Amino acid sequence: MRIGFKSDLVDEAEIRAGFIGCGSHSFRNLYPTFQFAPVNLIAVCDLDGRKAEAFATKFSAKSAYTNHHEMLDNENLDAVFICTGYDNRGNPLYPPLSIDCLRAGCHVWMEKPPAASCEEIVLMQTAAEAAGKNVAVGMKKMFFPANEKAKGLMASEDFGTPHLVTLQYPQYVPTVEEFSRYMQRGEPNAVVGFLDHLCHPVSLLIYLLGMPESLSYERSNHGAGLATFRYASGTIASIILTKGSSMNGGMERTLIVSDRGHHITVENNTRVTLHRTPPLGYGDVPSFYTGMTDQASAVWEPEFSLGQLYNKGLFLLGYYNEINEFARSILEERPVRKATLEHAWQATRIFEAFAEGPGRQITL
Repeated sequence: MRIGFKSDLVDEAEIRAGFIGCGSHSFRNLYPTFQFAPVNLIAVCDLDGRKAEAFATKFSAKSAYTNHHEMLDNENLDAVFICTGYDNRGNPLYPPLSIDCLRAGCHVWMEKPPAASCEEIVLMQTAAEAAGKNVAVGMKKMFFPANEKAKGLMASEDFGTPHLVTLQYPQYVPTVEEFSRYMQRGEPNAVVGFLDHLCHPVSLLIYLLGMPESLSYERSNHGAGLATFRYASGTIASIILTKGSSMNGGMERTLIVSDRGHHITVENNTRVTLHRTPPLGYGDVPSFYTGMTDQASAVWEPEFSLGQLYNKGLFLLGYYNEINEFARSILEERPVRKATLEHAWQATRIFEAFAEGPGRQITL
C-alpha cells in the first residue's frame, strides 16, 4: 500500500531500499523523490553517524548505519541507492560499493559518474550478471520529460530521419597534460569535474542516436571545446562545450535536424519546439500566416502558476522518472530500459577518448 499522486491510497507493492550517502545532492534531489516512486526507505548509511541518524529521521527510515556491510547484513533489502563522492585520487566510489551490494543480493542504483574507466564498468557488469540483479545509473538527461518528448517527435514517421544533432553544454575541456596527470599519476584536477559533467550531454547523445563510431574535437585556449561524432548511418552530431558562457539561464540547447524540412529544439531543458515549414512561396506570398495547424510549428513548455507535478524540479529534471523506472523494473522483474551499465560503459568510453587529445579522429 502506498500513497498515489492525489494522496489516494494505492494497493501497490514497493521495493525495500537502503541508501548509501547523505550528501547535499541526495538530500535535495533523491530522497524526496521516494514520496512519489514505489520505494520504501528502510535504512540509511553514511560515514557520519549523526548525518545518517538525521536523514533516517527526516525521511522515515527505521535504521541508520555508518558501515554499509552492517546494513546489508542486518536489513532485508531489495535494492540499494548509492550517492557518494570520490576517493583521494579523484575516482568515483561506486564500483566497490555497488559490487558489495550486488554480492549481497541487492539491485543497485548509483549516481553518475559510475566509474573513472571502462574497466571498472566491466567489473560491475560481471558482478551484476553473476547476481542476476539490475543496475541503473543516474543519467538523468535520458529521463528529462523535454528530452523524452524530443525523442518521441524524432521517432514519428512525419519527422523523417535525423541527420544532424547538436548539443550545447557549459563545460571546461581539460588539457592533455591534465588528463595524463589524472589517469597516469592519480592526481585529482579539472578532469574530475569533466568526468562528473560530461556524462550529461554524452548520455543525451547516446539516448537520441546511440553510440557513435568516432570522435574528434578541438579545444580553445580558454577550455571551451567542440566535439564532432560520426555514425555508421552517415548522421553527424556535435557537442559544444561552452566554458565561459553565462550560467544564468540558456545554459543548454539541443537541435535535431531531419531530412524532411523539420527540426526540433529543446531550450534550457523545458521548451520543446517542433519546427515545420508551412507552404510558403518566395516573393509572391503577402502573408506569412499560411498552412494548416498540422503544417505549422508546435511548442510545448510547462507553466509555473499552478502547483503541478510537471513543474517541480524532481520531475522536470528527470529524478522521478529515473528512480521510478528503476523501482518498477524490480517490481516487474525486467531489465531497466535505459541508463544501464552498457550506456555507462559507452559514456565512459567517450570520456576516455578525450584523453587522446584534440585534432585527431578517435575510434570509439
